[in-house]
Amino acid sequence: MTEIQLNMYHALALGAAMYALGLVLTKKIPVLSRFCIPAPLVGGLCFAVFNTILYATGTAVITFDDTLQTVFMIMFFTTVGFTVSIPLLFKSGKAVIMLLILSIVMIILQNAVGSGVMALMGKNPLFGLACGSISMIGGPGTAAGIGPDLDAAGAIGGTTVAVAAATFGLIFGSLLGGPIARKLIVKNHLRDEVVEQVTEEDADDAHFTTHSNNFVYGFLLMLFCVGVGSIVTAGLTKLFGFNFPIYIGSMLVAVAVRNVIDHFKIMEFPTAEISTMGNMFLAIFLSMALSGLKLWQLVDLALPMIVALAAEVLLMVVFSLLVVFPVMGRDYDAAMITAGFIGFGMGATSNAMANMQAVSRRYGPSPSAYFVIPMVGGLFNDFFNAAIIAFAIGLLA
Repeated sequence: MTEIQLNMYHALALGAAMYALGLVLTKKIPVLSRFCIPAPLVGGLCFAVFNTILYATGTAVITFDDTLQTVFMIMFFTTVGFTVSIPLLFKSGKAVIMLLILSIVMIILQNAVGSGVMALMGKNPLFGLACGSISMIGGPGTAAGIGPDLDAAGAIGGTTVAVAAATFGLIFGSLLGGPIARKLIVKNHLRDEVVEQVTEEDADDAHFTTHSNNFVYGFLLMLFCVGVGSIVTAGLTKLFGFNFPIYIGSMLVAVAVRNVIDHFKIMEFPTAEISTMGNMFLAIFLSMALSGLKLWQLVDLALPMIVALAAEVLLMVVFSLLVVFPVMGRDYDAAMITAGFIGFGMGATSNAMANMQAVSRRYGPSPSAYFVIPMVGGLFNDFFNAAIIAFAIGLLA
């Protein structure tokens, strides 16, 4: 079979092209935007399917140099670290702390369920982690980022399994969040329906006033954290005896840098600029990672994956109804938080916000939920997830 090798520059060009294709398709196909399916996911999977057809027909197989993919992945997760304000965590109240604890419990349960199902079906338990918090609470970004660690630990095809599971989670996280919240609201008579409200501005279309120097400062800060972070990651791996995700050190350094700048008021932190760069790095990283998926590796794992993901859905439904809603207060805010928890617990923070927006159009807003969910799902969750996943991979490898 002919092998077509793409160097890192070709792979970068392909990733950009697939992202552009994803943008077009998500605008043209309403169901994709309805379920908050990211454009890089759509474009990347289109190429992965094309490559799979070439492979299945014996025509050719296209391979990639993923050097720049790794670089963009580290840069993205570094920007995530910059979003964490430690004082804000402690000042944000009981709701954030409680939901963070619940999300940590869910991370552990998702990994236990996924690896348990795979072990019972005679497969490598590491594939269960790919169907667990790596893809569920982690979402496509974490799936593509940590998948190679599963491959290195012996679960060949781990990246493909994780991304496929993350795609499943994105869809079901959107399908379940709104209906479950509505069931809780109606059953407990929490609020009457209101007239549908005007939708808020899409985060992807947000605009702000800036200065070119702010982007320069933000980029320099990020590069500093990436460099120092590589040393921190190596140190953590040596200290604890198992491999941490390659980006974890950069994230931790970014947290430290952000909070030192805020505490000593060294400069005005370029929050909006770094957020914009983060979106850009995530888009190109995901497009490249998904374009390189070898979907044919899913054949032998199809049935175990279906069983494991069905178990993850059942876990989320039961945990949301019997734990999240009661613990968060059994009121309207708790119902909205439950919708958001399902969104980021099976997909991404964008799914969580879409779920809550859909509910708020029908029953009214919940300022508390709109504050708590992004704080936990978008900021603090990734750190605990990365640490728990690293420990689990070391344990099961």
